[in-house]
Amino acid sequence: MTPPSHALIVDDEPDICELLELTLGRMNIETRAALNLAQARELLTQHRFDLCLTDMKLPDGNGIELVEYIQQHHAKTPVAVITAHGNMEWAIKALKAGAFDFVSKPVDLHILRNLVNTALKVSESHPRLDRRSRNELLGDSKVMQQTRATIAKVARSQAPIYISGESGTGKELVARLIHNKGPRANKPFVPVNCGAIPDELMESEFFGHKKGSFTGAVADKQGLFQTAEGGTLFLDEVADLPLHMQVKLLRAIQEKAVRPVGAASETSTDVRILSATHKNLAQMVKESKFRQDLYYRINVIELMVPPLRERAEDIPKLIEHVLKKLARQMDITSPTLAPDALDALCRNPFPGNVRELENILERAMTLCDDNTVRARDLQLPGSPPPSPAQPTDTTIPPPMPGPLDSGRIHLEEHLGDIEKRAILQALEQTKYNKTAAAKLLGLSFRALRYRLKKLGLE
Repeated sequence: MTPPSHALIVDDEPDICELLELTLGRMNIETRAALNLAQARELLTQHRFDLCLTDMKLPDGNGIELVEYIQQHHAKTPVAVITAHGNMEWAIKALKAGAFDFVSKPVDLHILRNLVNTALKVSESHPRLDRRSRNELLGDSKVMQQTRATIAKVARSQAPIYISGESGTGKELVARLIHNKGPRANKPFVPVNCGAIPDELMESEFFGHKKGSFTGAVADKQGLFQTAEGGTLFLDEVADLPLHMQVKLLRAIQEKAVRPVGAASETSTDVRILSATHKNLAQMVKESKFRQDLYYRINVIELMVPPLRERAEDIPKLIEHVLKKLARQMDITSPTLAPDALDALCRNPFPGNVRELENILERAMTLCDDNTVRARDLQLPGSPPPSPAQPTDTTIPPPMPGPLDSGRIHLEEHLGDIEKRAILQALEQTKYNKTAAAKLLGLSFRALRYRLKKLGLE
């Protein structure tokens, strides 16, 4: 038989204490109760607890003081606070202080049981779970070491995390790591691009709908919250949510419940919210383009992902990783990187960050000779044109003439056009014999097929 877990309940209301003790007792959890902060501190010195549940208002202080005390002296013990209904300000303060989660009065027993089960997973996994993320989030620079340490810390909490950073820095990767290193790792991780959902479908996509609730609703449909049940919902580009949806999202997060379109009642949900955007949310709040209450609710803890230019010492390791990954995808030998190419990449500012580095290396692998990537193959601004990856009597059309207008033509599109034209000319010369075209381009057949699919030329 599994030995019981142990929980500390801190509340001066007998009815609440009794409800919590009964509920946890049925979950094979032994409880001890304290009426105030002083008793709670004394019990914490005498016993080991896997979980603490504390009311916010106590006779000799408040729950946040207990959260801070436990964080300092019993960091392995997750603590959740019980707040008055609708008092989100105190709940957010508690989360910022290090609380694992919160539950509102009147206590919903389904929500409480979900919270307790998740908290016990955190307690049980410490410190056995290997929370290092060096192999998934590469880089030995100081800022990346700090980022990995923050991920390991916030993974134990259920507080909403706002992941900020420029485009291409790897915000979704960070969100996945937070999920994978936390107690919800064996439940779904559901990413959603908030800017890609049409306004008229947004409520149905997020919350689901009932059959017949609108034209075209031929069957019941689960929403993203239901799909992510027990796991994590990652709201990418959350700044793109229209204002009317921001209101509904705020309610869903605060009440931990959703109402499908056409449904008569709400359904409780157990979902951790992570969000991200490359936009300046604080500025959008000032401009009334993003609701302040939702901003404070999703931005309990902010995790800034550093741009590549602030960790240039990580570039060589990233290059090695990307080249090996692309070589596996193309089923070819990983190419050699010439010294002039490494030097050029290390000096490049990378406004598009890691994603730009990946795109540059992917094209260079297609354009290079002898499986060696040289500086000219990278096609960085100001670099010489690429060497022709075919016999000297074959001419690849030159790059588009004229200066680049950064407002209309991006470097990525410009280089993609060069690559497309080179491949298309090779196909035309070989009468669309892909094997011959691959040979002409100095690629394996699999590599050419990969490039055709990637560029939409199939």
